Amino acid sequence: MTDNTPPNDNVHRLTYQDKKIVLVGTAHVSKESADLVTFVIDTEKPDTVCVELCPSRFQTIRQKNRWQEMDIIKVVKEKKAFLLLSNLLLASFQKRIAQKMDIRPGEEMIRAIDAAEQNGAGLELADRDIRVTLSRVWRTMSFWNKVKILFQLILSAGEVDEIDEAEIERMKKQDVLEALLSEVGKSLPALKTILIDERDTYLREKIKNAPGERIVAVVGAGHVPGIIRHWEQDNDLTELETIPPKKKSTKVIKWLLPTLIIGLFAAGFYFGDADKGKDMLKWWILANGILAGLGALIAFGHPLTILSSVMAAPLTSLNPMIAAGWVSGLVEAFSRKPKVIDFESLQDDIGSVRGFWRNKVTRILLVTVFTNLGSTIGTFVALPMMARILA
Repeated sequence: MTDNTPPNDNVHRLTYQDKKIVLVGTAHVSKESADLVTFVIDTEKPDTVCVELCPSRFQTIRQKNRWQEMDIIKVVKEKKAFLLLSNLLLASFQKRIAQKMDIRPGEEMIRAIDAAEQNGAGLELADRDIRVTLSRVWRTMSFWNKVKILFQLILSAGEVDEIDEAEIERMKKQDVLEALLSEVGKSLPALKTILIDERDTYLREKIKNAPGERIVAVVGAGHVPGIIRHWEQDNDLTELETIPPKKKSTKVIKWLLPTLIIGLFAAGFYFGDADKGKDMLKWWILANGILAGLGALIAFGHPLTILSSVMAAPLTSLNPMIAAGWVSGLVEAFSRKPKVIDFESLQDDIGSVRGFWRNKVTRILLVTVFTNLGSTIGTFVALPMMARILA
């Protein structure tokens, strides 16, 4: 490994066994960082270049037509709409910040990949798959915290134009996920553990075990302190690559709530009178149906989609295996089937909040998520009303 790279606060030299490693901390929205990455790789001539990318994010960079192959109906059926929508909102935020700085999103990673190819170096994708990271986040959070994050993402995407230079400088030193979710993370320490600390560990192990004796690793500046702090530790990545199972309490509540609701209906008809039972049934149908329909309406769903959400919500809320958003999302997908142009323009459309509602693909995701949200709120609105009628 040469030592031709001039001293720089963002360049760190490390060793592991017989390997010499140059760790480059970058800002995800900085031209200077992109130039530094190219310079370091061209100067050091490494055997391997490690980049803070996972396979799915690498494909996004390299395969521009990847979105055209997405099966949106499969996404809805597998209940991954919330996950995909959050991922797209994150991509939207980074893209708009990059446009504000007049740079391509992930420019420093693109430059690292190009420089590795030009210098005949191997490429190591060192980050954990974004889908695993987000899935681990969702499994540790309550429904309402997920809602808080969703709206935090939407609001952040809409406020990019108001971000000043000082805020941009702060974001240069942070992970994109951390910058977006910092407010939520203050009340959820587990969020920082999964988004930052776990990925520090993952990146560190991937870099240390990359092939070759001369390695250049390109990571976000926010990960550098965590990587260096525990450099001498060795960790098994198996647990970090695993999506934990749902908590038993979650499964119990999932079935307990419908049982409670059905019990209230039974009590209303059995201990009260027919009118009480009918009133309880009316409140249940109205609260669930109207609020689920309102969610579909907010997402600009097709009239048939809105109607299906109103009709399905009172029934799906009593069945833990089916969600109202699953029904409305499928109806939206068949009523306004996305065309090739919708997939082709997806990357451009997520550059604005309006684009999320305009594109047929993201609109299906919005319909699914907002219908589920409306139905859930409807359940918690109806329950106290039903209990009051019974009392």
